[in-house]
Amino acid sequence: MPRQITEDLSYKLLRELTQEPTVSQRNLATRFGMSAGKVNYCLRALVECGWVKVRNFRRHDNKWAYSYLLTPSGISAKLRLASSFLARKEQEFEALQHEIVRLRSEFETALAMSSEESEKQ
Repeated sequence: MPRQITEDLSYKLLRELTQEPTVSQRNLATRFGMSAGKVNYCLRALVECGWVKVRNFRRHDNKWAYSYLLTPSGISAKLRLASSFLARKEQEFEALQHEIVRLRSEFETALAMSSEESEKQ
C-alpha cells in the first residue's frame, strides 16, 4: 500500500488514471476536492510503489503534459482495491437500508401516537 494514502483514495486515483491517463493533476485535485500538492504527493506514492508509470510529452500548446499508465502490478492492485471498495460499499448500503427501515418504523410509531393524542383532545 502506498505511503499514507487510504485504500479508497488509491483505488479512486487508479480508476481515474485508467479512464483518463492524460488527466492533469489540477483536474484531479478539482475532482477529488483536494489540493494539487496532495494529488502530486499521492501520484508520487503510486509511482514509488510501482503501480503507475509516468510519461511526459509535449502538448500542442507548448507545455509539457504527463500520461499516467498503470503497470501490471497497478492493474492487479486496482482489481484488489476495487473488490475491497465494493465490499465496503455493499456493507454501507445494507447498513443504510436497515437504518431507513428503523427510521420509518420510528416515524410511523410517532405519527400514530401523535394522531391518538390529537383524537383524545
